[in-house]
Amino acid sequence: MACPVHQSAEMNPAILPLDWLLGTWQSDEPGEGCFPTIKPFRYLETLQFSHVGQPVVNFSFNAFHADSKKPLHRECGFIRMQPGSNKVAFIVAQNSGLVEIEEGELVGQQLNLHSHAIARISFAREPHVNEISRVFQLRADGKLEQRVSMAIDTQPLTEHLRITYVRSF
Repeated sequence: MACPVHQSAEMNPAILPLDWLLGTWQSDEPGEGCFPTIKPFRYLETLQFSHVGQPVVNFSFNAFHADSKKPLHRECGFIRMQPGSNKVAFIVAQNSGLVEIEEGELVGQQLNLHSHAIARISFAREPHVNEISRVFQLRADGKLEQRVSMAIDTQPLTEHLRITYVRSF
């Protein structure tokens, strides 16, 4: 049974600075994925940001291969803000078995995040991700941009994903 979503709930004042993220965002063109250890790829993605009146933003991200439309990466979690500051925590679980806490700052309409803690299932595929940074930015043209960099055991922090989205509702 799915949990009901109460979009009509009054937004908690603690997360008002994040109201620009709320809604559903669709990639406007395929995003680009690359990393030194994999073949470059293109993907489509849908982001959903919502709230239920609590001091957190709920999110889910669903990515698909740009050509075959096969499901790829899935992420879901929560965004919290430290009251009285611009400090943000991004708590995420991924379908790959990775769980992470990223922390950073909200500057205007840009979230700058960096991994604070990473955990994985005991049988996670190697090489293991050991560092992640992520930026969400609402651009002047109204598009949302996301850039993700990662490091693994054998590679330093390197850009991995770049994609832009348009708000669909």
